[in-house]
Amino acid sequence: MADLHLVVDRSRGGLAGQIARELRESIRSGRLDRGARLPPSRDLARDLGLSRGVVVEAYEQLVAEGFLEARVGAGTRVAAGSVSRPEEGAAEPGASHDGHRPTTPDLTAFPRQAWLAAMRHVLATLPGDCLDYGDPGGVAELREELAGYLRRVRAADADTGRVVVVTGVAQGLSLVVRALAEPEGEAGSLVSEGEAGKSAAPVVAEAGGGGPVLLAVEEPTSPRQLPLLRRAGARLVGVPVDAEGIDVAALAGTGARAVLLTPAHHYPTGVVLSPRRRAELIAWAADTGAIILEDDYDAEFRFDREPIGCLQGLAPDRVVLAGSVSKSLAPGLRLGWLVAPPAIAAAVRRARGELDLGSPVIDQYVLARFMRTGGYDRHLRRMRREYRRRRDALVRALAEHLPELRVHGISAGLHLYAELPGGWDARRVGEAARACGLAVDPLPSALVIGFARLSEHRIADAVRELRARTDGQNVWTYP
Repeated sequence: MADLHLVVDRSRGGLAGQIARELRESIRSGRLDRGARLPPSRDLARDLGLSRGVVVEAYEQLVAEGFLEARVGAGTRVAAGSVSRPEEGAAEPGASHDGHRPTTPDLTAFPRQAWLAAMRHVLATLPGDCLDYGDPGGVAELREELAGYLRRVRAADADTGRVVVVTGVAQGLSLVVRALAEPEGEAGSLVSEGEAGKSAAPVVAEAGGGGPVLLAVEEPTSPRQLPLLRRAGARLVGVPVDAEGIDVAALAGTGARAVLLTPAHHYPTGVVLSPRRRAELIAWAADTGAIILEDDYDAEFRFDREPIGCLQGLAPDRVVLAGSVSKSLAPGLRLGWLVAPPAIAAAVRRARGELDLGSPVIDQYVLARFMRTGGYDRHLRRMRREYRRRRDALVRALAEHLPELRVHGISAGLHLYAELPGGWDARRVGEAARACGLAVDPLPSALVIGFARLSEHRIADAVRELRARTDGQNVWTYP
């Protein structure tokens, strides 16, 4: 059992937060190894001269953050997947050092009992033949449920023929790029069919008989999908984003034959694509014969009104809608979908058959059952209320303790965009924020701060601690 050597200052208050911070830093530094067993809460409380409830609160916080795991009969241990401090230069660009990204949902809120009930029903009733490989594009029951859900909630033009089940948005987008990059005769018509006519000729000619796809991406954007897209055959070009979303005039000047964007809630700024830009974007795609890849990554969590309808519903033959349950349920389920024009849907289905034979069928049937019985809608309603409370707590705490920050993008999603005043060092502030337990990605002049994984009181404590921690440490200005 690990000897923790914790230092707690009773005069400062926030005792549970102090314990959590000490343990968190011990795990990050490697002083507490993965799998190390922690003392029972009662024993640690006695050693520190504190109430057991304080230690329990600290343990529970670190379990929620993924640093610890607690099992009945096995005690509390450092989680096997926790991340110790990486070697210099080894961190993934834009990734939080603790492995928790600002857009990660609260994984402790996964609806285990409802999911288990759906799984039991599936295992008890599913015919044996359904356990075969099946359609690499996804089981019919799930595609039917997804099509109905997306028509109802996202105003999509969806039917089972357009829906393809994938392991997540990253795989889905990679497969679409792969399809667009196929030699002419296999999928070369994917970007030339429709209303483009002769105006599509330059774009189709740019692709030649296959080869790299000139894919426009929002600037700024998340760096995590970019390597996958390049490997799939994309040549990337950045297009600026302003207060209305992607600059369509600048997009038109790139000569791109496809564009990837997040219109419902841009990452990282939180901007929603304006109606004017939506119309311009659809017109651009129709005029050039280009394809729009719509990443719908957290559209379920809209707080000021109902979710905004997707672009795909406006131009179903020009737009590929990509979504998943990674934000709504859990990324580890590896279940996502595409809603695509028939030719692209067929090409992606064919690619899945050639590459990996499709997704696990039992999980697909379970999700279909979960959606059909209303479990998915109930879970989203509950989490929408909870995430709104946590967002409000973060906005209040920042306004009280860090009023210098300008906060944007709070109407939807699981993160907000905090613009820093000139001269503030985003890297240093980000490191301090992570040390306080916040999920943060530092950008050149802003922070992306996630709020989904922390309780309201923990958010307030973390921001208060961030102010206190950084005031005397010269992290606000460049040396």
